[in-house]
Amino acid sequence: MSRPHVVEFGGDGPPILVLHALMGRASTWWPVARWLTAYGRVVGLDARAHGRNPHRGGQWRTPDFVGDAAELVAGFGEPAVVVGHSMGALHGIVLAAEHPDLVRGLVVEDVGVDLRGRTVDGWRELFEAWPVPFPSLAHVREFFGPAGAYFAECVEERADGYHLIADVDELLEIAAEWGRRDYWEFVERVRCPVLAIEAEHTVMPPGQQAEIPARAPGGGKHLIVPGSGHLVHDSAPDVYRGAVEAFLSDVLGR
Repeated sequence: MSRPHVVEFGGDGPPILVLHALMGRASTWWPVARWLTAYGRVVGLDARAHGRNPHRGGQWRTPDFVGDAAELVAGFGEPAVVVGHSMGALHGIVLAAEHPDLVRGLVVEDVGVDLRGRTVDGWRELFEAWPVPFPSLAHVREFFGPAGAYFAECVEERADGYHLIADVDELLEIAAEWGRRDYWEFVERVRCPVLAIEAEHTVMPPGQQAEIPARAPGGGKHLIVPGSGHLVHDSAPDVYRGAVEAFLSDVLGR
C-alpha cells in the first residue's frame, strides 16, 4: 500500500474502494472519503495515465483499469464496496461483473453505459480552450468555478505554471473507446446491489442510468439528484451522502 498511486484515506473495517473519473485522481475523493471512513477502510486508486500512476504513454483500455482494481481489491482479503464516478463507475461495473467475488456493493455516479457514436472532438475542443498553463491554483479555482476545488487536485506545478497531471492525448484515447461499444453485457452480470446516482443535469444519455439497477441481477436503486451536475458528490454533497450512507447501511448491515 506504499505505492504512490494507491491512496489510503483511513478508516477500519470492510474495504471501500473509490474510483475517479476521467482526468481526475484518487485525491479528488477526499471530501467524500472523510465521511466514508465511518463505514470502513477507504482506499483510492489513481487510474493509468492519471495522478501518480506509473503506467504512462500507452493505449489503455477498460480491461487494463479493471485488472488493476481487481488486483488491489484481491489484496484486501475480503470483497469491497466500490464507489465510482463516471469513468470510475464504468470500471466499477465491469469489475463487479468480471470479479463478482471481489465486490459486495456498487455505487455508480453519473455513468454512461452506451455512448456509441460519440466522439472525443468535444473533449478536444474543451481542453484546447483551457488557459494552460494556469499561473496559480487560485486561477484554477476561479476558472472552473463550482468545480474549482476538484480541478485544483488535477493539476501540478511546473516551471511555467500549473498543468493537468494527465496527458490530454492519453485522456482522449481512453475516452474514444466509449464511443465504439456499449457495456450493457456487464451490467447484466452484476450480482451485487447497485446504487445508481444520476445528476439532474447529466451529461449522459437520458434514461440509461435508471436501467442499471433494473437490469443488474443484484438489483438496487436509482436516484436523480435535483439541481446537480456531473459531479454530483460535489454539487449536491448532502443528498449524495445521504443516499450513499443509506446504501452502505443496508449492504454492510450497519
